[in-house]
Amino acid sequence: MHHTGSPAAAASEIARYFSKTAHPSQQETLGKIVVEILQAGKHLNRKAICIRLLKHLELATTGEEQQHYQTLIGMLFEPGG
Repeated sequence: MHHTGSPAAAASEIARYFSKTAHPSQQETLGKIVVEILQAGKHLNRKAICIRLLKHLELATTGEEQQHYQTLIGMLFEPGG
């Protein structure tokens, strides 16, 4: 996976995404996702976050969990996100 933008721009974009989370558990979930991505040695970007959220969505066992992950995925695609 290759990131074409500057690291500062990518960091700013990710920070803006995190700042939109309204619920503390959303920030907690995103923090865990980021740790998983970095521990796997992957680049941290929107695509990596989306892929990891989709994996968690597939493994969700309750409707509440599914809605939680769907909300976070939806935030990735909001205008200005």
